[in-house]
Amino acid sequence: MRERPGDAVCAHCGAGTGETAAKAPDEAGAAAAPTRRRDRDEEGRARSARPRDGLGRPLPYGSPGVARQPEGVSRTPERALAEAQRLLDAGMPFHAHEVLEDAWKAAPEAERELWRGLAQLAVGLTHAARGNAAGGAALLDRGAAALAPYADAAPYGIDASGLVSWAGALTGRLAGAGPVPAAENTPRLRATGSGTGDRPGGNGAAADR
Repeated sequence: MRERPGDAVCAHCGAGTGETAAKAPDEAGAAAAPTRRRDRDEEGRARSARPRDGLGRPLPYGSPGVARQPEGVSRTPERALAEAQRLLDAGMPFHAHEVLEDAWKAAPEAERELWRGLAQLAVGLTHAARGNAAGGAALLDRGAAALAPYADAAPYGIDASGLVSWAGALTGRLAGAGPVPAAENTPRLRATGSGTGDRPGGNGAAADR
């Protein structure tokens, strides 16, 4: 969800940011407070500088937060998958999404929907962990639909079919469930034995616990 300040939807994965600009109330007809200058990163690009919590929710300026992933990092597909899996296992699907989004932007055309689908699954889990069942289900369904065409021949050992099954199972448990623990519902991005980061005895996607 690498949104520009004020954007309601991520330009890359289509995920809602959950962030709305705070408006200062008028007092006795006084003019509203001046608009804060647009945040920019070190390279001058517009990027929100508000701190975030472990699930990527915006906090007030000046609050302690969890560092976001650096944007635009060039990684091999294998490294991107390993880093995203590490963040998912740590209960940080929002941050995993940022890694997968970089991979999506760098991927060849034939793989773009694959990486976009992975990013959408991470955002879906983020919403589910925040207690947003409707948003979580929508992004999980969208990600699963993007991954489905790769089910029989996904590159880099990505367990596309297992991830589609994981997304469907989690979606089915969201209604009325409240926030779900992210670390306890982590998907496995790669099939067992396909590389580092596989959990012993895993089946390609986290089972219900």
